[in-house]
Amino acid sequence: DKPAITAVAVNRESQSDFLKSINAMPNNLVQPMWLDYKRDIQRAKAGPADVLAVQNKENSLFRLYYRYDMGSWNSKLLPVATQYLQFLGTDKMSAEDYSKAFYKLAASYTISPGTDITTVSINGLQENFSKALSLYEDLVANCKPDAKALEGLKGRLKKARDNAKLNKAAIMAGLVSYAQYGEQNPFNNVLSNDELDNLKAEDLVALLHNLLNYKHTVLYYGPQTVTAAATTIAQLHRLPAQFTAYPEAKKFTRSNPEKTRVLFSDFDMVQAEINWVRNESAYDAAKTPTIELYNNYFGGGMSGIVFQTIRESKALAYSTYAYYAAPSKKEDPNYFIAYVGTQADKFSDAIAGMNELLTELPESEKIVTVARQNIRKSLETDRVIQDGILFSYLNAQRHGLDYDDRKNTYASIEKLNYADIKKFHNDEIKSKPFTYCVVASDKRVKDADLKKYGELTKLDAVKLFGY
Repeated sequence: DKPAITAVAVNRESQSDFLKSINAMPNNLVQPMWLDYKRDIQRAKAGPADVLAVQNKENSLFRLYYRYDMGSWNSKLLPVATQYLQFLGTDKMSAEDYSKAFYKLAASYTISPGTDITTVSINGLQENFSKALSLYEDLVANCKPDAKALEGLKGRLKKARDNAKLNKAAIMAGLVSYAQYGEQNPFNNVLSNDELDNLKAEDLVALLHNLLNYKHTVLYYGPQTVTAAATTIAQLHRLPAQFTAYPEAKKFTRSNPEKTRVLFSDFDMVQAEINWVRNESAYDAAKTPTIELYNNYFGGGMSGIVFQTIRESKALAYSTYAYYAAPSKKEDPNYFIAYVGTQADKFSDAIAGMNELLTELPESEKIVTVARQNIRKSLETDRVIQDGILFSYLNAQRHGLDYDDRKNTYASIEKLNYADIKKFHNDEIKSKPFTYCVVASDKRVKDADLKKYGELTKLDAVKLFGY
C-alpha cells in the first residue's frame, strides 16, 4: 500500500540568521526607467507603410522588420510557404546562391508566422543594409516553384507531425487549446495530411509573391536616423501604391463550460500531468497591478503559495505553478492556468491539493511583502532597450494603450495588500468551473478516477492535432 503523506509545516514567517544578515545589507538604489513612446520612437513613411525606428548608437548593426497583422488564421498555407522559401531560387540564382550571398554580406533573414502576426526579420551590418534588403526583396518577389523541394519539405513536415504526437508537451498544448476554444481551435488549425499531400508549389509561391502587397509596418533599429532609413527603404522595398486587404481571418472564440469537465489523452508514462484551465473576465489594464501581485503571491516561483504547499509541504508534485494571464490583444479575455506534474499514484491527492488552494486562498503577510518587493525590484532593474522598445510599443497598441503600463504597476503595487488579492481570487477563481486537461497512462489513471471531477472526454491524436 502507498504510505500516507504527512504534510510538513511551512515556516513562511521564519528567517534564518543568514537571511537576516543578507537583508540587513544596504541596498544600492536603482531608479526605474519607463518608456515614452513619443520620445523614444522616431516615425516616418515609406510609401504607404509606416516606419518606426530606434537609432542604434552603440555599433554598426541593423535589424529590420516587416510586421504583418496576419498569420495562419488568415491562411493555413502561410506557415508552409514561409518554410518553403528557404529552398527556393529565382531564374538567376539558386537557393544555395542566395544562402551564400547572405553569408558573404554577414546578413540573414527569417520569416516567423504566428496565428495573427507574421514578422519578417532582416539583420546584418549597416554598410550592407541596401544589399541585404535588395537580396531579400528579389528572392520573395521572383522565387519560382520547385516541385522536388516541396516534396522534401512535405516529408520533413510529416516527420515533425509524427514526432509531435509522441511529445507529451505538444499533447498538453492541444488539450489546453481545446479547453479554451473547443473542438475547432488555433492548435489544430493546420492543413490536414490530405491537404498537405495535395499542396501545389505554385500556390505557395503565389502567396510569397503577394506577401509584399499586404499591409505591414516597417521597424528599423540601426545606426541611421529614421529619415535616412525610410528613404533607403522606400527606394528598395517593393511597395504597392495601395496595400491589398488581408485574407479574412478565421475566428476563434474562447468559452467556458457551465460545469467542470475533464479532457484526457493517453500517454504511456508513470507520471500524470494536470492543467486547470479557465477563460476569465475581459482584459482591463487597470487590473494589471493586482494580477501581478496575485501571480507573485499565489503561483509565481518557489516562494508562492502553490509551490510551497503542493510541492514543499505535501510532496505532491515534481513541478507545479499557477498564473492568471492577460491576452495578446484587448479583444480577448484573460485566462487562468494551474499545473501539477505528479506521479500517477498521487493523481487524486494532487488534484485535491490544488483544488483546496483554488477554493480558499491561504493568508501569509510575509509572502505578500516578498511578492511586492519582487515586483518592485524587478521593475526597478528592468530595461527595455534597442528594438525591444518598438515591440513594447506594438504590444501596448494591441492592448489599447499608448503608454508604458509598467509605470502604473510600480506606482500601485505598494498600495495593494492581501485583502486585494483575496477579493481578486474570490471574484475570478473561487468556485468557478474549470476544465481539467490530463495527460497520463490510461493503465495508471482509470476512467473512474477521471469521472470524479466532471464529464470525461477522451481525445485522440487526430482531434487534438488536426491531422
